[in-house]
Amino acid sequence: MSTNYPDFIAHIRRYVELSDQEVKVLEKYVQPVELKRREYLIKEGEVCRNNYFVERGCLRMFFYNDKMVEQTTQFAIETWWLSDYFSLARQSPSEYSIQAVERSFVVAVDYSLQDKLFSELPQLEHYFRIMMQRALAASQLRVKMIYQLSKEEMYTHFVSSFPQFFQRVPQYMIASYLGLTPEYMSELRKRR
Repeated sequence: MSTNYPDFIAHIRRYVELSDQEVKVLEKYVQPVELKRREYLIKEGEVCRNNYFVERGCLRMFFYNDKMVEQTTQFAIETWWLSDYFSLARQSPSEYSIQAVERSFVVAVDYSLQDKLFSELPQLEHYFRIMMQRALAASQLRVKMIYQLSKEEMYTHFVSSFPQFFQRVPQYMIASYLGLTPEYMSELRKRR
């Protein structure tokens, strides 16, 4: 079956069964979003109304710290989900911005339609539970590493775990994510 969202459908099928007919039902509930490099999905202060799946490209979530410097908290590349879950669940203004790092194609699942989608395709509730568990586990691991690893160890772990980011993401964004200055990160790169 042909679909406009091949990676999205393939990803769901890795975790739950989804017939071709059910794919057609699902496609009624999602919207494609094409983003240019540096274009925003949401800006701080806006309500996050969608959960976003990355078909192609790279997104980042960030906020401005008290010195008005961007602080990147998350990245998402192909087959990863990204959303401000606090804003989404409460339908309150977001404290984050989500921006395309590079040209991206995203599948948006509207939060207001999610319960209706789950009643039509109950297996998707199971799929989203798995995705949320994985996201929470990754977040917990990151918090533990922030407390346990030195800045240099964080950098080394990131380089070995996610080498693809260094080809796609500007150095200052990676530095922000790791809590490093761009200068210190440059110094660490030279040492390798």
